[in-house]
Amino acid sequence: MPDDPIDPEIPPDALDVQFVRARGAGGQHVNKTSTAVQLRVMLPRTRLPEPVKSRLRVLAGSKLTGDDEVIIFADRSRSQLKNREDAVGRFLELLTRARSPAKKRIATRPSRSQKKARLDNKKRQGQTKKLRGRPDVD
Repeated sequence: MPDDPIDPEIPPDALDVQFVRARGAGGQHVNKTSTAVQLRVMLPRTRLPEPVKSRLRVLAGSKLTGDDEVIIFADRSRSQLKNREDAVGRFLELLTRARSPAKKRIATRPSRSQKKARLDNKKRQGQTKKLRGRPDVD
C-alpha cells in the first residue's frame, strides 16, 4: 500500500488492505486472480474524535466487526487498483457522513385538514371492506 494517507486522522497502520479472490461466476479469470479488495479500518488506531467514531460505528452497520474494525469489500472491477480506489472512496464517503452531525428532529403536529383527510380515508376504506363481505340473506 502506498504511503499516501487517505485522511490526516487515519494513520497508515490503522489500515489493512488485502487482495482476495472475487466472488461469483466469472470464468477462468476470476478463478486464478485476486482482484477483489478487502479494506479493514481499525477504529481504535485512528485519531478520529470519539463522536465521529460512534457515528461511524452506527453508519457502518454490518460492516463493523466485533474487533471494532470497519470492513469494506470491493469487487466491482477486474483491476486491483480500481477496486482499491473504490474501497477507499466508499470508506471516505462513510467517513464524510459520520463527520456531519445528525440533524435535530423538529417535532411537528398534523394539521386539522390532514387529520380530517386521514379519517375520511379510513372511513372510505372501511366502507370498501364492508362491501366485500357476504350479502345479507333476507
